[in-house]
Amino acid sequence: MWREDNKQFHMSRRSLQALFVTTAFVVGLTIDQAIKIWVKTNMWLHQSIDITSWFHINFIENNGMAFGMEFFDKFLLTGFRIVATAFVAFYVARIIRRGVSWGYLACLTLIMTGAAGNIIDCVFYGLIFDSPAPPQVAQLVPFGQGYDEWFRGRVVDMFYFPLAEWTWPQWMPFVGGEQGLFFSYIFNFADACISTGVIALVLFYRQTLAVELGDKPATAIEANAQTTDTATASDTQAETDDTQD
Repeated sequence: MWREDNKQFHMSRRSLQALFVTTAFVVGLTIDQAIKIWVKTNMWLHQSIDITSWFHINFIENNGMAFGMEFFDKFLLTGFRIVATAFVAFYVARIIRRGVSWGYLACLTLIMTGAAGNIIDCVFYGLIFDSPAPPQVAQLVPFGQGYDEWFRGRVVDMFYFPLAEWTWPQWMPFVGGEQGLFFSYIFNFADACISTGVIALVLFYRQTLAVELGDKPATAIEANAQTTDTATASDTQAETDDTQD
């Protein structure tokens, strides 16, 4: 009876985590796309709306990675995003089956959701939106009659937080006398999901990452695991021992 109850507990945990990932993914993707579509169909390119002195909605589009950075050809970048997101999804499904902490799972879900959100822009936006000159705003058009082809859509960014501005002293090399600004990047909800997930992984799950990447033995994570994860591992081992007996 104990083994049956214990097995049911583990099955319930896996099912609950799978439901969490699915729900968070769908909700996050919906929020991301709702914001982007609203901005794209209600603001013209480079229009800015000042919410406060330190928070603006500034509509821009970019062909690159997070925060408007550009490094690679658009087609290659989109292909890389799809492959990377598929790998993360496969990895998430795998670790749910073998047991994983909720926090680690949440971080990966954020990264996967953000990556998928920007993939939608790249793959589909060039096919379903026109691209009028300002001050006209974009409109949805029949599929395939947009401003570009498959995998060539531009990512929509809008969140701008100029939190602090200053002038560099004249004696400073390279930047003396120039204006400084923090934070100068313009980003979207998907970028925020990716950044939050990555930062949380680095801050709170370094041991787990080291084990997963093979840099440390599994015992390193056992010594630092959360109580719930330790209990789950112990129950799993007990179930195996009972089966052998």
